[in-house]
Amino acid sequence: MAAKEVKSALKNAREAIKNKEYKEALKHCKAVLKLEKNNYNAWVFIGVSACELDQPDQAQTAYRKASELEPEQPLAWQGLANLYEKNNQADFKAELPSVYQKLVTLYESSDIQKCCEVCKKLADLFLENKDYLQVARTFRKLIQLKEDGRGEKAVDKGEVLQLWKQMIQLLADSVEEQDNETQQHLQHEQLKTKEICETMLSLYPEQTFPLEELGKWYLKTSDQLIADVTCHYFKCLCVYSSLEGVVKLIETWNCSVYLFTLAWYSLAQGQIKMHRYRDSVVSCNQGICFPAHIPSRCIACISPSVFQIPHADKDPVLMSFKGRAYLQKGSLDQVFQLKKNMLAISFLKAVELRPDSWEYYFLLGRLYWHMGKESQRDKSKTQTHLLKAAKLDPFLGPAFRYLGHYYREITKDRVRARGCYKRAFELDNGDVESGAATVDLSMEQGDMDSALEVLKAVTEKATPGSAKWAWMRRGLYHLKIGQHSQAIADLQAALRADPQDCICWECLGEAYLNRRSFTAALKAFARAHQLNQESIYNLYQMAAIKQTLGKFKEAASEYLQIIKREEYVPALKGLGECHLAMARAALEDYLDGRAVDLIQEAISYLFRAVRQRPDLSCLWKLLGDACTATHTVSPNRARVLIPGTLSGLDPPDQEHTLTQTQVLKLGERCYAQALKLMAEAANLWYDLGLNYYHQSSRLTSPEQDPEYKLLLEKSLQCVKKAVMLDSSNHSYWNALGVVAMSKGIENFALAQHSFIKSVKMEANNVVAWTNLGTLYLKKENIELAHEAFKIAQSLEPLYVRCWIGQALIAETVGSYDTMDLFRHTTELSTHTEGVKGYAFWVCSTLLDKSNRDSELYRYNIIQMNAVSAAQVALCKYTERIQTDSGAFTMLGYLNEHLHLKKQARQAYQRAAELLRSSEQSESLNFALRNYARALCNTGQWDKAVRVYSSTPKEELHDLTGLALACFRAGHLQDSLRAYEQALTVASSEKEKTYILTALAILQHRQGCMDVAKTLLFKCSMLQEPAAESLLSLCALGLVHSDSTLASAALSELLKRTSGQGTVEERCILTCTLLALQGNYSAVQKEAARAVHSNPGNPSLWALLSRLVPQYYPRKADVSAELTGTDSRELAGFLSRSLTDDPAGWAALMAACHTENTARLLSSSAPRREGLERQLMTLVSEKGQYGVDWATFMSLCSSYCFEGKFAKIICEIINAALSPEQPAVFLLLRQIQCESLLLSRTTLPSSVLEQLSSAVLANEACVQAWHWLAEVYRLQGLLVQAVMAYRQSLQLASQLGSFSGKVASLLRLALLALGPCMASVQGAEWKDLVLEATTEALKLGPCPIALLIQALLQFSIKMGARETRRLLERIVYTPSPLQPETVTSVARWYLLRHLHAKDDHELMDTLMDHAKAAGDSKLVEFHKQLSS
Repeated sequence: MAAKEVKSALKNAREAIKNKEYKEALKHCKAVLKLEKNNYNAWVFIGVSACELDQPDQAQTAYRKASELEPEQPLAWQGLANLYEKNNQADFKAELPSVYQKLVTLYESSDIQKCCEVCKKLADLFLENKDYLQVARTFRKLIQLKEDGRGEKAVDKGEVLQLWKQMIQLLADSVEEQDNETQQHLQHEQLKTKEICETMLSLYPEQTFPLEELGKWYLKTSDQLIADVTCHYFKCLCVYSSLEGVVKLIETWNCSVYLFTLAWYSLAQGQIKMHRYRDSVVSCNQGICFPAHIPSRCIACISPSVFQIPHADKDPVLMSFKGRAYLQKGSLDQVFQLKKNMLAISFLKAVELRPDSWEYYFLLGRLYWHMGKESQRDKSKTQTHLLKAAKLDPFLGPAFRYLGHYYREITKDRVRARGCYKRAFELDNGDVESGAATVDLSMEQGDMDSALEVLKAVTEKATPGSAKWAWMRRGLYHLKIGQHSQAIADLQAALRADPQDCICWECLGEAYLNRRSFTAALKAFARAHQLNQESIYNLYQMAAIKQTLGKFKEAASEYLQIIKREEYVPALKGLGECHLAMARAALEDYLDGRAVDLIQEAISYLFRAVRQRPDLSCLWKLLGDACTATHTVSPNRARVLIPGTLSGLDPPDQEHTLTQTQVLKLGERCYAQALKLMAEAANLWYDLGLNYYHQSSRLTSPEQDPEYKLLLEKSLQCVKKAVMLDSSNHSYWNALGVVAMSKGIENFALAQHSFIKSVKMEANNVVAWTNLGTLYLKKENIELAHEAFKIAQSLEPLYVRCWIGQALIAETVGSYDTMDLFRHTTELSTHTEGVKGYAFWVCSTLLDKSNRDSELYRYNIIQMNAVSAAQVALCKYTERIQTDSGAFTMLGYLNEHLHLKKQARQAYQRAAELLRSSEQSESLNFALRNYARALCNTGQWDKAVRVYSSTPKEELHDLTGLALACFRAGHLQDSLRAYEQALTVASSEKEKTYILTALAILQHRQGCMDVAKTLLFKCSMLQEPAAESLLSLCALGLVHSDSTLASAALSELLKRTSGQGTVEERCILTCTLLALQGNYSAVQKEAARAVHSNPGNPSLWALLSRLVPQYYPRKADVSAELTGTDSRELAGFLSRSLTDDPAGWAALMAACHTENTARLLSSSAPRREGLERQLMTLVSEKGQYGVDWATFMSLCSSYCFEGKFAKIICEIINAALSPEQPAVFLLLRQIQCESLLLSRTTLPSSVLEQLSSAVLANEACVQAWHWLAEVYRLQGLLVQAVMAYRQSLQLASQLGSFSGKVASLLRLALLALGPCMASVQGAEWKDLVLEATTEALKLGPCPIALLIQALLQFSIKMGARETRRLLERIVYTPSPLQPETVTSVARWYLLRHLHAKDDHELMDTLMDHAKAAGDSKLVEFHKQLSS
C-alpha cells in the first residue's frame, strides 16, 4: 500500500512542478520522504522546487542527497549544474567544474552529444578561470570524442577541424598568460593543424578552407623566404574562393607591410581574372596605400597612375590610357582639347599593336559614342568597336552597356538593348545605369517577372541608403499592381538614399493615397511641394486630399492658387465640387442664402472648366448636379446668376438671373449633354430622372398643370433606363420606387417591388426601408409600416426619416409617445416633416389650458423647453417653405408665447397673405383674427381695426377684438357698437360679465355715470361675477366719493379674490377708501401691513414711501429710502449715511446693487428702485470741487450705471479729473465700459488698447489687472485674459499680497474651467486649471480650489468614481472655513452625478443632507429630475 502512495505522491509532485506550483510539489515530496526516506526522485523534485522558489541552499542539500543515494544517475548532477549556473555564489562556482566532470563521465558512455555539450561548458569555465592547461585538455577530450565517432552520426572532419581551430584561437589570444606546458601544447597543436590542412588540400585542391588556414599560418610567419609560398596560396584562394575570405584575412591579420601589399596585389590579379574590374581597382588602391613598398606591377592595374609615367605623350599605348582616364572622369572638354588626329592615331595604333586587347577597342568605341550623333550612327565606328571589345572579353560590362545605348537610341531595337543591358548588369551589379535600363525595358515589354527579379536581387543586397533606383522602381511596380503597403516601404527606402528627391516624394504620396492613408499622403505631397514649388501636381493632390477629408474650404483655397497660375481643368473641377459640397452642407443647416451663393460659384467654376474641355462628361454632370441642388430652397431664394453662354439667353456675354425653374431646366440640359458623350452611363440617367422629379415637385398647381405628369413620366423612364443599365445599384431601385409612388403616377406595386429590390441589393439600406415603410403607411398598413421603420432604426439609429415615420404611426394610433418622437426628430436633425409635426403638438398642448398642472405638460413643455425649440425649428422651416400658411400660423402663436410680438405679427401677416388667394375662408378668417390680435399687441390699433373689419364679425373673438381695437384707437362709438353686438353673441355668463364691464368702462369714459353704474350692478348680480367688475365698481365709488358703494364692492372683492396677483390693487383700494373715510392713521397701517405680508413686493414699498410722507410726516425721512429694501441692516445704514455727500449716495447705490445681485443668485426678484436721478442732482449741485472723487469712484465702480445716467456721470467726472489721478481715471473707464460689456458688444481694438493703457498706468493695482482680464474674457480673448491674470499673480507676489495671489489663482482657474465645462478640445485648459488650483492649495486651505478641481473632473468624466469622491469630500467633510455656497454648488453637481448613475440610495442621503442645511433649491431640482 505504501508503494502505491509513494507512486501517487510522486506523480502529483511531477504535475505540480509542471504547473509551476512548487510549494505544492514540496508538500507531496515531503509526504513521500515520510514513507520512503531515501527516495531518489523525491529528493530530486525537492531540489527542483527549492531552486525555483529561490532557496539555493535547500536545493543544493537535496541534490547532494540524491547524488549520494544514486551517484551514477545523471538527473541529480544535472540539477546541481543548473543550480550552480543560475547562482553566482563563490562556493557554487568552485564546485561547478567537478559537477561538469562527473557529468562528462556519466554521459561518455550513454549520450555523446550531451557529453560534448558539457565539455564545451567545462572548457569555457576553465577559460574564465584562466586555467589554460585544463582548457587544452578539455578540448583534446572533446576532439577525441568527435574523432572516435561514437554515436549515431558519422564523423564530420570539418567539425573536427573547426574544434582544432577554435582551441588554437582561444589559446593564442591568451599566450602571454600561459605557462610553458600550455605554450608547448599550443605549438604542437598549430603544427598538427598545418599538417591536417596540407593533407586536406592534397585530397581536395578546390576547397577554400585549408587555403585560408595555410594563408593565415604563413602570414604569421615573418620569414621572407616563404613569401612566394604565401603569394601562391593567395592566388589559389583567389581562383577558388569568392574572395571575401582573402579580404578578411588581409584586414584581420597583422603581417609585414611587404606581404600586405603583396596580398592586395594577388587579390587584384584574381579579381581581374574573374572580370571584376571595379573591385580590382579598389584592391590596387588599397595596395598603393603603402608607398614605400609599391610594386610596379600594381600601378599598371589602375589607369589614373598613368599620369605619373614620364614621356607618356610619345607612347601611343600610354596615350590611349590617358584618353581613357579623361573619359572615366567625364572630362570630355579635356579629351577634345587633345588633337583629334593624335587621339585617333593613339587609339588606332594601340589597336594595331594589341589586336587582341579588348580594352583598346572598348575605349575607341566609347570615344566614338561621346563624339556625337554622327559618329553614333556610323556602324563602322561605335557599334563595330564595341562589338569587337565584347567578343574579346565577354565579361566586359561597360561594353554591353554602351551597346545597349546604341540599340535603344540609334536602332530602336528594344529587345537587343534589353539583352545588352541585362548582360552588363549581370557582369557588374554596381552598374546603376544598366540595371535601371534593364528594368525599364522589361516593364515596357511587359516582362514584369524579369524586372521584379532584378529589383529583388538588388534590394536584398542593398545597404540602407543605397540602391535608390531599384527601390524606387520596385515601389512603382508594387504601386502599379496594387500592393500599396509594399510600395510605401520601397519608396521610403528610396528616400533614405535621397531625401531631396521630389519625384520620389510624389510617388510616396500616391502610394499613401491609394492605401487611403490621407494624412500621410498629405504630408508627402506637402514635402514634394516644398522641394518643387513650381509643380502644380503636388498642390492639386494636396487640395484633392483635403477635399476627400471634408476640408472643403482649405481645399478650395489651394485650388484657387492653382487656377491663378493657369486654367487647370482638374483644379476648376475640384473648386466646383468643393463649393457644391459646402452648399449641400449649408442646405443641411438650413442656410439657404449661403447655399445659393455657393451653388452660383460652383456653376461659375465648372463652366470655366467646360469651356476648356467640353468633351468631358463629368464636368457636364457636375454642372447638372449644381443646378439640381437648388430644388431644396424656396423658389424666391433660388435665383442664380448664370453666364449667358450657358443659359442660352441673349446677350451671351452677360450674366443672367434665372429662376428656380429655369435653373432646373438648365440642369436638365447639362445632363443631356453629358449623356451625348456617355450614353450608356447609368448614373447620368439616374441624375436626369431625379432632375425631372424635382422639376415636377416645383410646380405651383400640379393637378392642373399638364406638364406635371409629363415630367413624372420622363423621370420614371429615365430611372428605369438607369436600372436597366445597372440593375445591381440599390440607389437606382430606390429612386424608381420613389418616383413610382409619387402622386402623379401612384404605381404602388412597382414602388413596393423597387424598394424590396433595393433592400436585396444592399441589406443595410436604411433609405429603402424607410421609403418602404412610408409606402405601407400611405396604404394604411400600420403593422408593416412599423416593421419597416423599426428595421431602418436598427440599421441607422441617427437617420431622422425613420423616426418621423414612427412618429406619424404614433400620431395615427393616438399614442402618448407622439410628441416625444417628434421632439426626437428635431434633436437628430432639422427635417421639414419632423419640425412641422413637433410644432403642431407643442401648439396643441399649449392651447389645451386644462392640463397646465399635469406632469406631462411640465415635462413636454417646460423641462424640454419645447416652445423655444419648436420656434427655432419653425423659423428654419418657414425660411425654406414659404407657402405653408399653417406653419406661419403656428410660428406666430409660438412667438406670441415667447413675447416676440413683432415676429408674431410678421408670421400672422404672412399666413393671411398666403390664404387670401385660397378658397379656405375659415382658415383665412382665423389667420386674420390672429393678425389683428398681433397688431393690437404691437400698438397698431387703426390697422387692427381694418383687419378686424375684414372678418365676418360673427365670432365673439372677432367682435371683442374689434371693440378693443376701436377703443384703443379712440373710436368709442364703434367700440360701443361692437361690444353690444358681442353681448348678443356671448353664450356664457362669464363672457357676458366681461363684456358688460367693458361697456361700463366705455359709458364712464363718455360721462354716462349712471349707465356705467347700472351695468356694473348688473354684472355683480350674476352668479359668477368677475373680479374685474367688482374692482371697477369699487373704483367708480371711490372716484365719485361714494364710500358706501366702494366699501360694499371692496368687501365683496376681498371675499372673492385672495391671490397674489391683485394684492397691489387691493392695497391701493383699501388705503384710498380709508383716506376717503378720513381714517388717515389706518392708511399707513394698512400699507405697512401689506408690506409686512409681502416684503418682497417693491410696488408696495413704493406705495408705502408715498403714503408715509402724506399721511405720517414724522417718518418721512426714512420711508423714501426704504423703497426697494426690507433689510434691517440697510435701514440702519441709511439712517446714518443719507446726507448731502455724493459718496454716501454712491455707497447706498452700491449696497442696493449688491443686495439685488444676491437676490438674483437666490432666484428672487430684485428690489432696487431707480436712485440714479437723486445722485445726479446731488453731484450737479456739489460741482467739481465739493466731491471726494476717489472715494466716490471707488464706490461707484461696483455699481452698474445704465443709459443716460452713466453718460451724465461720466461727463461730470471727466471734467473734474486731472492727470495726477490715474486711479480715478481707470475707475471712470470701468464705468464707461460697464454697459458695453454687459451687452456683449464687441469692443474695437483701439478701445481695448486704451483700456490696457489705463491699467498699465495703475500697474501696481492687482484689481485693475483682474478687471482687464474680465474685459478680455467677455470679449472672447481667453489667451489675453490668461496673460492678464498671470500679470496680476506676479504683481501680487511682488507686493507680498496673500489675498491678491489667492484671488488671481482662483480667477485664473475659473477662467480655464469655462472651456473645460464647454467640452473644448485640447488639454491646455485642463492643465491650467490644475496648475492654478494646486498653487492655491499650496498657499493654504482653499475650499473654492477644491470645488474647481471637482468641477474639472465632472467636466472630464461626469460618471467617474473620482468625480463622486471629490464632490462628496466637499459636501460631507467640509473644512471649518468652507462657505455654504461652495457646499451648495458641490451638492448640485453631486446630485447630477448620482442622477446620471441612477443611484437612488445615495441621492436620498444627499437630500437628507440638503434638507438639514436648508438647501431648498436642491430639493426642488431633485423633484424636477425625478419627475
